[in-house]
Amino acid sequence: MKPQDIQHLYWRAGFGVTANQLNNLSKIDKRQVVNTLFQNSSKISPLKIDTSDLEQFTVKAVLKDKSKLQDFNKISRNKLKRFNALWVNRLVSTDELLREKMTLFWANHFVCRDHNIIHVQQYNNTLRRHALGNFGDFVKAISKEAAMLKYLNNKQNRKQKPNENFARELMELFTLGEGHYTEEDIKESAKAFTGYNHNFEGEFVLRKFQHDYNFKTFFGHTGRYDGDAIIDIILKEKQCARFICRKIYRYFVNDTIDEVRVEELATVFFKDYNIETLMRHLFMSDWFYDDANIGSKIKSPIEFLVGLSRTVPLTFEKTNDVIKIQKLLGQMLLNPPNVAGWKGGKSWIDSNTIMLRLKLPSILLANAKISIKEKGEFEDSFEKYYTKQRKNKFVSVKVDWETFEKQYNHFSYEAMKQQLVIPELSDGTDTYLKTLNKNSKRNFCVQLMSLPEYQMC
Repeated sequence: MKPQDIQHLYWRAGFGVTANQLNNLSKIDKRQVVNTLFQNSSKISPLKIDTSDLEQFTVKAVLKDKSKLQDFNKISRNKLKRFNALWVNRLVSTDELLREKMTLFWANHFVCRDHNIIHVQQYNNTLRRHALGNFGDFVKAISKEAAMLKYLNNKQNRKQKPNENFARELMELFTLGEGHYTEEDIKESAKAFTGYNHNFEGEFVLRKFQHDYNFKTFFGHTGRYDGDAIIDIILKEKQCARFICRKIYRYFVNDTIDEVRVEELATVFFKDYNIETLMRHLFMSDWFYDDANIGSKIKSPIEFLVGLSRTVPLTFEKTNDVIKIQKLLGQMLLNPPNVAGWKGGKSWIDSNTIMLRLKLPSILLANAKISIKEKGEFEDSFEKYYTKQRKNKFVSVKVDWETFEKQYNHFSYEAMKQQLVIPELSDGTDTYLKTLNKNSKRNFCVQLMSLPEYQMC
């Protein structure tokens, strides 16, 4: 398997490939490379933060005393920040690369936002557990998650007064896409999800007196359906497989959709809705490695930050720093902009975010300062932070250059360029690189990561 193909695979299925990984993987064929990726992600390692100090709060105590609810929320907010940083660290250090990349993908498909750390942690690990499993089981699990029940108002969905929010988004955003169902289908399916609720700990509870046990007619079928039955009926529509595969194609292959390839993927997926089977087919397909797909996607802020950190290991000394950078780049984990999630693609880049992206390697790895002569949203945010902190450092990080140098000790500067930058360089950029003083691989690495081409994968 060609080194460029391995780099492409590992950027799409993960967050880049290390020099040692590339050297080892180049010695085996494509099937073995892909198998290794799946074998490493076969186990499930839940992401957990200590929530024992929240055990003192009970539903009765919180309902009885508003100050206790305020205390709970304050502790929860702080833990959410730490859980965010923990997730970033997991993405940087994990061997379960594909499972974690799929978890990130599904987090922007089954979009959800909540402020209860216990429910957020549970939801995040449900995404992780089902990330490569059966899609039908996945949707059913999501429909019963406390965080989702709150986010899409299904806790307010009762027999006497159905709330259609979840039923609508189930079809529009999670399974079929807009235009493949009727308003009547929404009304009838909403009845099937009545009574769905959860307890204080986040466990699913069906409130039987609030559930509608009557007949519902959905997609031409009639029965005393509950939510699981509605999902089963949706899965019988090949449009569901097409909808998911279009998202998979856009995220893992190319922003420009090839309908023939999507239909090929949908045919594979529709057989049993096995996510692992679908992804194996994708990564084994020759067309996945076409030149048109390599280096064609703009890295998301998280991909950019994690990829940089996997090349040159670094540790943020303050949790708020890693969150601040996410916010300025335009993608903060656990905090999607709306129920549709982040748009991705060209929306990742604007005049402010591109400036930060180009400067961030120098800021993090070389203690560079930011020039704020021309004001924009990013510069304003930075100046406020700088004034408040009265420090020269935008963020405080510990950089592990020793590990980097062990990896790249035997690399030529040309080999480093090929390792770190995926797309073909423009003539101007190539000429620029030739002018650089190559007396330090550290500096050369920072320069490579500061190129516009480094934004692509």
